[in-house]
Amino acid sequence: MKYLIILGDGMADYPVAALQNRTPLEAADKPHMDALAAHGTMGLVRTVPQGMPPGSDTANMSVMGFPPRVYYSGRSPLEAVSLGIDVHPEDVTFRTNLVCLSEEADYTARTMVDFSGGEISTPEAVELIEALQPLFSDADLQLYPGISYRHCLVKRNGSTGTVLTPPHDITDKPIAGHLPAGRYGARLLELMKASADLLENHPVNLARKARGENPANSVWFWGEGTKPKLDPLEQLYGVRGGVVCAVDLIKGLGLCAGMRTVDVPGATGGMVTNYRGKAEAALRLLHDGCDLVYIHIEAPDECGHHGDAAAKVRAIEEIDRNILGWLMEQLDRKGEAYRILLTPDHPTPVSLMTHTDEPVPFVLYDSTAPTPDSGRRYSEAAAKAAGLFLPEGPLLMKRLLGRE
Repeated sequence: MKYLIILGDGMADYPVAALQNRTPLEAADKPHMDALAAHGTMGLVRTVPQGMPPGSDTANMSVMGFPPRVYYSGRSPLEAVSLGIDVHPEDVTFRTNLVCLSEEADYTARTMVDFSGGEISTPEAVELIEALQPLFSDADLQLYPGISYRHCLVKRNGSTGTVLTPPHDITDKPIAGHLPAGRYGARLLELMKASADLLENHPVNLARKARGENPANSVWFWGEGTKPKLDPLEQLYGVRGGVVCAVDLIKGLGLCAGMRTVDVPGATGGMVTNYRGKAEAALRLLHDGCDLVYIHIEAPDECGHHGDAAAKVRAIEEIDRNILGWLMEQLDRKGEAYRILLTPDHPTPVSLMTHTDEPVPFVLYDSTAPTPDSGRRYSEAAAKAAGLFLPEGPLLMKRLLGRE
C-alpha cells in the first residue's frame, strides 16, 4: 500500500461575493477532488490545537502526525534546519521576511504593503541579503539567505520572549502596534529601520520599481523559536516517508522527522509554481523506497494572503489536475494500491488575508475499497454535512494508515 498526503495550504475559505457567494473550493472545477469526496470518507478536522496560533507550522505538524503541544518549539527553527543552518539548543531563530513597506520618513508610521516583497525572486533576494550583512556583524547575530522572501536570523546563546507579529497578518495595515517588543524587541526594531535605509535605493529595488514591481525595502522579523526535537516518522508510525514542497518550513519538518526531501525545479512556494513537477517527484519517491509522501502546495495560501479569490480557484484547479489527478492516473495504470488524504492545513480566507483556526475539510480515499457514490463534492459545507469530526489533526495520520 502506498500513502499520499496532498495538502493545499490555506485552501479552505469562506463564501466570497465575487464567486457568487461560493468558497473557492465550491467554485473550482476539480473533478478528481470531487471523486474522492464521492467515493471516500469526508469530514472536518481541527488541525490547530485550541489556544495555539493558526500557523502553517502547527497545522502541518499536526497533519504530519505530530501533536503540536508535544513537539512544537517555533516556526523559524524548522526553516533553519531546511537551510542547513547549524542551530544549537541554546540558540534562538527568527523568520526574516523581505517585505514592502510604504515610504513615510518615520519608519513607525509605515504600512505593510506586501509581506512577500512583491514575490521577489531568489536571486534578487540573495543580493539584498548580502547587502544587509554589515548590519549583522555582531558575533551573536547571523543572517542566512533562503528562498524568495523567506530568510532566517540566528541569535546565538539567546532566550525566547520577544513579541513579534507575522507580516501576513497586517497586510494593508499600519505597522505601528505590531513592531517588535519584549526581550530583543528594541534591537530587532533598530535592525529593521537600518535595513530600510540600506535597501531603499539598492539597485535591485530601483530596477523593481522601474518595472512597476513592489520593492523589498525592509526586513521583518517574526516566528521566534528554538531547536525542535521530533521523533522519526518511521519510529512513530512504521512507514518510510518523503516530503515534496518548496518552502523551508515543511522541508524542515520533514527533515526533523527523518523523512526524505527533494528539490523540484520551478517549485517556488508562491502563486505560480511547478505543479506537475511536484507530482512527478512524489511518484519517484513512492517508487524509490518511500511508503508515504507528503505533498505540500503553498499556492492557495499565498492567494488567500493576497486577497485574490480568482487566483485561489485557479490554484485549486491546478492541484486537482496536475497533482491529484495525474498521480491517481499513474498509480491506477500501474495497478498499485494506494490511499490518499486530501486536506488543507488551515483556512486562509481571501476576505481576511490571514489564517484562521476553524476545522478544515478532509477526504480519505482507499483505491482498494472505494465507497458507493455518495454524490458529495469536496467543500467546506459538504464536509460539515458529512457529520464526521476529528478533534485532533494527528488522528488523520492514524486513519490514513489504518490505525484508528
